[in-house]
Amino acid sequence: MQIGRWNHQSAGSSSGAQRSGGTSRPYSPRSTGRGSFGAPAGRYSSKGGYGARGGYGARPQRFGGRGGGKRGGFGSFGETEAEISKFMNKSVVTTSEPVFVPEHTFADFDINAHLKANILAHKYENPTPIQDKAIPHALLGQDIVGLAATGTGKTAAFLIPLIDKVMKQKGERILIMAPTRELAVQIEKELAGFARGLGFRGMVAVGGANIGPQISQLKHDPAFVIGTPGRLKDLLERKALVLTQFGTVVLDEADRMLDMGFIDDMRLILSKMRKERHTLFFSATMGKDIEKLIGDFLSSPVIISVKTRDTPSSIDQDVVRIPRGKDKFEVLAELLKDRDFSRVLVFGRTKFGVEKLAKALSRLHIHAESIHGNKTQGARQRALEAFKAGKVSVLVATDVAARGIDIPAVSHVINYDLPSTYEDYVHRIGRTGRADMKGKALTFVQERY
Repeated sequence: MQIGRWNHQSAGSSSGAQRSGGTSRPYSPRSTGRGSFGAPAGRYSSKGGYGARGGYGARPQRFGGRGGGKRGGFGSFGETEAEISKFMNKSVVTTSEPVFVPEHTFADFDINAHLKANILAHKYENPTPIQDKAIPHALLGQDIVGLAATGTGKTAAFLIPLIDKVMKQKGERILIMAPTRELAVQIEKELAGFARGLGFRGMVAVGGANIGPQISQLKHDPAFVIGTPGRLKDLLERKALVLTQFGTVVLDEADRMLDMGFIDDMRLILSKMRKERHTLFFSATMGKDIEKLIGDFLSSPVIISVKTRDTPSSIDQDVVRIPRGKDKFEVLAELLKDRDFSRVLVFGRTKFGVEKLAKALSRLHIHAESIHGNKTQGARQRALEAFKAGKVSVLVATDVAARGIDIPAVSHVINYDLPSTYEDYVHRIGRTGRADMKGKALTFVQERY
């Protein structure tokens, strides 16, 4: 096993946007075995890198397992030395970078006084860049395309102006689409906090839960309906959801919804809504499919970008090289014995593999839980809460299951299986190094030759 040394080039940063601020402009569309190792797993050194023997080989090598499609495993990304180099960057700590200075405080916004009090009760004083740029446009009823990664405060960027809209416009209803159950639940939780005492309700409409109670809730005309595209389509087909009743729609993490194959459901839902509506669209990336969706369904949107680099500069990134025929599970188990690995998020490629890995770690008395699509929503939520509370130190997850969840103080992200795309890599490691804390990300790469 070889663990690459840190290179000392600065990593890019989506969080760097919080120092430099965002930009906004009008949108213009464009047409496991049980083998043994010959050397022990390396121990982390605060001086940088790991104390493993060896270094890089003399010639470029290829890594990975069986090929696959876009979401099929190692066949898409991380097979060449050039790609693997993207997994290695030293975090940068500097006091010379300019600090982001918002143009507004929350007190400046012309919003409901009770809502403003709830915001301050959340200890929110100054907006993040996406909030600072998006809230004024949303309050004016303008369509918005917000390019912002997870962890930038984008949920509050759309909830705050839309709660104010519900308070000021009688009968206004808001539809929010999210890619996963966990993200939908997280949005509803934030909504409940901001809307405390305001006299309206929201609901979550997601798969993995009985549809009957959701149909009953819809009969009470909740002001906010937060759901996944698949379940919203089910409710639409049952005539329980009347989309013309909604004057505003939010698409949160639209790129992930496209990645998950929801494009047809998204288009169906948008096509059934009023032509004259308020649309807020948030995505971490801007691809051709995203641009086509924006061009088809948004009206002269303002595009707001707070993303200036690819990966946060607060995250140390490195690779763990494992020779052909060696067992990467033993490497992982050895690393997790280090006390520095206090709260670790491990990413696997498949639901079966994630479950198997968590159980194998538990047999070694490493407190681990898993979240993936085969678990019920209740089981996934219990696993998340145990991880947040420190009852388990390791959470093993698939990309889809981890999307949108909010986990504070993650010390390490480990890519046990390679991500399918670089965008997936950025999303994964963005779970650590948040809120001015330093994080670490390790990516396992298996030598093939």
